[in-house]
Amino acid sequence: MYGENLRPKTQDPPGLPAPKTLLVDTSRNNRVGEFQGVAGCYWALRPIGGGREWEADPRHVRPAPPTEQLPSHTARMNTSSRGEAR
Repeated sequence: MYGENLRPKTQDPPGLPAPKTLLVDTSRNNRVGEFQGVAGCYWALRPIGGGREWEADPRHVRPAPPTEQLPSHTARMNTSSRGEAR
């Protein structure tokens, strides 16, 4: 039938973090990064304050608790105060 093979509109899977959510990649020595989006079966994370993205296996990612967010927020604010592009 017509339209039978059309790809349905897809949405992000449930439980996907909002962009810029701070996450910890436990497979990279608890490196903290901002969630950028999905890259295949991996999540793209970017260091706070800018830098090169890396791909993380969602099984090795957890939300960053407040104690790990503070240094990241400080880095973000320092980058902003210096007028560096993000």
